Amino acid sequence: MKRSALASANLARHACAMRFPCLLAALGIVIVTPASARDAPAPQQLRGTVDKLVSFGTRHSLSSSSDSKRGIGAARNWVAGEFAALSRKCGGCITVERLSRRFTGPRAPDGVMIEDVLGIQKGSDPNRYVIVGGHIDSRVSDVMNATADAPGANDDASGVALVLEAARILSREKFAANIVYVAFSGEEQGLWGATLLAETAKARGWQIDAMLNNDIVGNSIGQDGVKVADHVRVFSEGIRSSETLAEQIERRAIGGEDDGPSRALAKAIQRIASDMPGGFAAFVDRRPDRFGRGGDHEPFLREGYPAVRFTVGAENWDRQHQDLRTENGRVYGDTVDGMDFDYLAKVTAINVATLAQLAAAPAAPGGVTLAGALGRDTTVKWSPSPGARGYRVHWRRADQQDWTNTRDLTGATSIVLKDVPVDDNFVGVSAIGADGSESVITFGGRSTAK
Repeated sequence: MKRSALASANLARHACAMRFPCLLAALGIVIVTPASARDAPAPQQLRGTVDKLVSFGTRHSLSSSSDSKRGIGAARNWVAGEFAALSRKCGGCITVERLSRRFTGPRAPDGVMIEDVLGIQKGSDPNRYVIVGGHIDSRVSDVMNATADAPGANDDASGVALVLEAARILSREKFAANIVYVAFSGEEQGLWGATLLAETAKARGWQIDAMLNNDIVGNSIGQDGVKVADHVRVFSEGIRSSETLAEQIERRAIGGEDDGPSRALAKAIQRIASDMPGGFAAFVDRRPDRFGRGGDHEPFLREGYPAVRFTVGAENWDRQHQDLRTENGRVYGDTVDGMDFDYLAKVTAINVATLAQLAAAPAAPGGVTLAGALGRDTTVKWSPSPGARGYRVHWRRADQQDWTNTRDLTGATSIVLKDVPVDDNFVGVSAIGADGSESVITFGGRSTAK
């Protein structure tokens, strides 16, 4: 599809503006570096981070929090130090924060202090946030074994390495939304670190536009040698787990089962990946997580935030949650030699591009409503999105999963789509920023007007 006149004009203004960064900064105008000008994620940098995390021996949530060389405490201290070092390089653009709370449960019957390490990159909008995370804790076959070596290379030093690499690249730019880079603890004990941050965000009144959970994102060879090197899976819920029964009934009535906020986020990631060179795809897996399993995005879903999980295309279960051993010539254990850092770099690139676009774009429009029953035309209305320079109205026939038609508008928050019957078409609206960045699409529902 050809780029719209609005997007072309925005890109032209952006290209001109890039020549005058100091003046624009003085005027308070946010400039986003084009993706083509960003550093590509570095496989060797990612490997260095994974090697360092593995060197702590175990990162079990019940391991030592005070030993300077071994255990989860030493690993968390190191990550905090990496965020601080990045902040010094960008003039203090990242604030390091360490959230902690004591949790008790079947996998920590005596209780354990769970701590998340955050690097918060301040944006121009104090209320909006996008989050990228991975869990720092590791385990072996016995989830209660806090002393055995548990390298946790792919599960989930790969995710933490991705988070640090995203921070290294994006800390050089300015965005509208705040970006939160986080290493969660307590994932293996019960998603406790993610619960801590999701509940903290709710208490602080954060508007979270997207949460990207990266867990097991660093291998291309799966169980029994299956190779999947051309895509990463992106898991997302359709109907929100936080919806009330009335809201679920309404979503069913408007046909929005495949267009809830998290599914819309997954589709946006898929589009962003498809526009990137190299042919590495984001595979939208239409369920909240792998069958019968879970991850750190789920506490955010419970709080009503859009959240998805990135996971490799083919898992190797011999290298997850296993004691280090070899049995009958078969190697078990989550070690670095089972990883593919070129693959991890590609997953990182999709995360970076997604974070950059959503953090640069205005918030998704709210209150998108449709009217047009008993007619051939559909009237679309929506609430203004602060900072939007325009809006993009999307529609598709009701038998299609992907948006097929668009129309761009400036200076308006409504449109009549002529000869687009509401009975046979789905409609959504996104907000467009000054640099052409596009928000996630908000699905259109029924108007309450009489």
